[in-house]
Amino acid sequence: MNGFGNVIYTNGPITAGFRYESYQNALQGYPIGYRGNGIPYRYFTYTNDLLTITVGNYYEQFGSGLVLRTYEQRGLGYDNVLDGIRVIMTPMKGIHLKGVIGQQRIFFEKGEGIVRGIDGEFALNEMIPSLADSKHRLTLGASFVSKYQADQRTELVLPENVGTGGVRLNYKVKKFRLAGEYVHKINDPSLDNGYVYKDGETIYLQGSYSKKGLGANVSVMRVDNMSFKSDRDQDGNYLLINYIPALTRQQTYNLLATLYPYATQLNGQVGAQFDISKHFKRKTVLGGKYGTTIGFNLSAYNNLDTTAIYNQKRADLGLSPEYTSKYFSVGEVYWREANVEITKKFSRRISTIFNYSYKEYNQNVIEGKSYDWDLVYASIGVADITYHFNKIHALRTELQGLWTQEDKGSWSTVLMEYTYVPHWFLSFMDQYNYGNKIASHRIHYFNVSTGYNKEGTRIMLSYGRQRAGIFCVGGVCRFVPASNGFYMSVTQSF
Repeated sequence: MNGFGNVIYTNGPITAGFRYESYQNALQGYPIGYRGNGIPYRYFTYTNDLLTITVGNYYEQFGSGLVLRTYEQRGLGYDNVLDGIRVIMTPMKGIHLKGVIGQQRIFFEKGEGIVRGIDGEFALNEMIPSLADSKHRLTLGASFVSKYQADQRTELVLPENVGTGGVRLNYKVKKFRLAGEYVHKINDPSLDNGYVYKDGETIYLQGSYSKKGLGANVSVMRVDNMSFKSDRDQDGNYLLINYIPALTRQQTYNLLATLYPYATQLNGQVGAQFDISKHFKRKTVLGGKYGTTIGFNLSAYNNLDTTAIYNQKRADLGLSPEYTSKYFSVGEVYWREANVEITKKFSRRISTIFNYSYKEYNQNVIEGKSYDWDLVYASIGVADITYHFNKIHALRTELQGLWTQEDKGSWSTVLMEYTYVPHWFLSFMDQYNYGNKIASHRIHYFNVSTGYNKEGTRIMLSYGRQRAGIFCVGGVCRFVPASNGFYMSVTQSF
């Protein structure tokens, strides 16, 4: 059982709250560190025209999160909230300053390290009256975050204070936007990087164009040795101070989202994503009677092109070798994905979404295991068809197929969901591994769900099988074991 309750009190400039959590024991696939009951989140905030002060727990993000991001993702069982003091100040129009200090949450405890940070953001068009009406909009920002952790090792000399600094900009003019951020981290030997004494850095660039009916976006990122935790000896995705996003499409369909998702490689990756969406108006050749939207997405990741530096002392200690990396070349393939999606309504009753995706997936690196193949090559097709009987009753059907010769072979998924607006829904899903080379492993993973919604109440009950795999949100992943049984969820807001 996983349970929680948020209580928030607001009165003028004062806001206070707490969250009670209960895990008895945690659900299958959740980190086993969640066990028992407690109040891991409580805070008090006071706000006036000049500043906001928070004591207790708080979530915070500097810029795009490359230097600092604390957040909760309940589906992953991830929560790195800070416990300490935060001050947000606006000394004049267009200037926003932040200061934080605290320790991060890990389950019902706190990480060993102390996190300290400052951030400033400067909106020039608000600060300078003569630029207030300019079509060119420019915002600049800078951040610095350090962590303190005592050095208790005898065979290594470890830095007790590790600093990370970053600068960023956001420029807009008419339909164009350009954003960029650069972050540098001093050497931070840790379990994640094999206790390598090497500085880290990240550069992130994003450009976009949008107008009515058309949107395009391109993003590029290079990451080198950027695992940054408040406890250098912590494994897994816990106690991360910063956040490195995955520049990939956020999939929602079963086979696209749960088979071969990309997990961000903090120690080294070069990636890019291109996304474009075009809406064709009604009564045009491609738009037809009701209009058509076509989207295309392409993303790719590679390892850095590195050269190891041999050191006998490190070899004697069983540590990873130091290395250098070439800035404008790449190493092995981690990930490739191309998506084409068409959204079209054929009549007042029938609306559809068709999706095709091609993937190349480095299973050895992303899942940290050893397989006989270098890459998984997979093609995935999805047909999502909704039939509206009337304004109250609707039936949605998903037909999905994944075809590959590697790993466990090909899969199919069928989902049917009946909705009775505004209260009820009933769905059935069957995921079938029909292409598995081992006949006894060609298993149907079926699931039946029903739910009821009314005002602030939501109740859902399901029964079925869950296949083993990895579950990812924004490049952060956890392993989900195979299971079979009932699941009930009750949510109440008031």
